[in-house]
Amino acid sequence: MDNLDTPSNPTPNKINVSWKTTILILLLVYLGTLFYVTLFAWNYGSSYGPLGPGGRNYNLVPFRSIFRIAYYSPDIDNPVRILGGNIFMFLPFGILTAALFKKKRRAAWVIPLLSIGLSTFIEMNQFIFTHRVANIDDVILNTAGGLIGAWSILILRLIFKWIKIK
Repeated sequence: MDNLDTPSNPTPNKINVSWKTTILILLLVYLGTLFYVTLFAWNYGSSYGPLGPGGRNYNLVPFRSIFRIAYYSPDIDNPVRILGGNIFMFLPFGILTAALFKKKRRAAWVIPLLSIGLSTFIEMNQFIFTHRVANIDDVILNTAGGLIGAWSILILRLIFKWIKIK
């Protein structure tokens, strides 16, 4: 019998992609989108370059802008959009990164560090290259979003493990 008659893979037309590869691809797509939105696309709160009302500025006082946005906004729309948007923007990072970790203990301390590092990288580049405000509160909110995303995956794993045991 010839080797061409018996394929080694019973389903040669199907592509076998592991979950880890899929998650890595999704993470890369997410990071590309994140960098586009935060560094290249116009978004709310932009200072319109060096001649804009904000110009190149920074805030290193934790919770200052969170308080100001929450307290001085005339309605709930701005705080939800701005503060919630910063948290929501990093949820996929926490989810996808946590899905890559097999050990929960390692994920519990690595993901916050990665979230802080990525958010700080974005804020520094926004300040340097886009003439926007670099804000420590954005780092705090982004890190919170990464943590919430990671915790959601870790909790789901525990629930599925508990269901599987029963």
